[in-house]
Amino acid sequence: MLRLISDNTTVKFIRLKTFSFSFSAILSVFAILSVLFIGLNFGIDFKGGILLEVRTDNNISISDIRSKVSNLNIGEISIQEFGLKSDYLIRVERQNGADSAQQTAVDLLKGSLNNAFSDNIEYRRLEYVGPTVSKDLITDGIMAIFFAILAMLAYIWFRFEFPFAIGAIVALLHDIILTLGVFSLLGLEFNLSTVAAILLIIGYSMNDTVVVYDRIRENLRKFKKMELRELLDKSINETLSRTINTTITTMLALGALYIIGGQIISDFAFAMLWGIIVGTYSSIFIASTILIYLNIRKTKESES
Repeated sequence: MLRLISDNTTVKFIRLKTFSFSFSAILSVFAILSVLFIGLNFGIDFKGGILLEVRTDNNISISDIRSKVSNLNIGEISIQEFGLKSDYLIRVERQNGADSAQQTAVDLLKGSLNNAFSDNIEYRRLEYVGPTVSKDLITDGIMAIFFAILAMLAYIWFRFEFPFAIGAIVALLHDIILTLGVFSLLGLEFNLSTVAAILLIIGYSMNDTVVVYDRIRENLRKFKKMELRELLDKSINETLSRTINTTITTMLALGALYIIGGQIISDFAFAMLWGIIVGTYSSIFIASTILIYLNIRKTKESES
């Protein structure tokens, strides 16, 4: 059986707690500031508007398309390559007015492209998201993440004890904040797929955390006289091989999705890759290490 990490590691994780907490705090502050001052690049799901996917039959560049649609007076238009070099995504801001105003903008857009490129352009996808739907999607996305965190808090509290739940929630918030921060800094599109990725990150991170917590609880019962720092280090090291092996195999699959999965899934795959890295880190250096400050030994002794 292939083992990337020995079962007998003796890394002193608790000794690194000051560095890991400071490092995470600095990254979290930068992430929050980035979201507040740079903002998120909301996709059409959340911002509303028109999305048109086109494929061209010859060497039509982004600048060629932009020159033909920039004077249509339908608001902000963004164009980007999408998958193949001949595929483009054209996004148009939401028009003032009812559905007829949106259709008028689409007709103007298609008419201009047809006149310029004749039969050399194919319309592959058309989407429209209105203001009510986009507002509802933002609310639903926030509520989905909130209830996921709340459910995890209740689960850990029920399965372990309240101090464990606090550690797990701090780690989850850490993962979510850093994921939002990297999307803000890199200007990646934040859409419903990203929300789905964050929910999956929550589940993955929690699964890692529960594995370590199970071993900590087991060792608390087995080694009642062992110093808490030593016990936490022992528990993390005993599960380290499983954690790293799972992380690497999952990253290989997601890496393949990111590289060959196409533009549609690339942001989702990137969010998952990033989330797995920070989730693994937080399970070891945040969720487990923070227990040193939460009197878990006292909690277990009161139960005995």
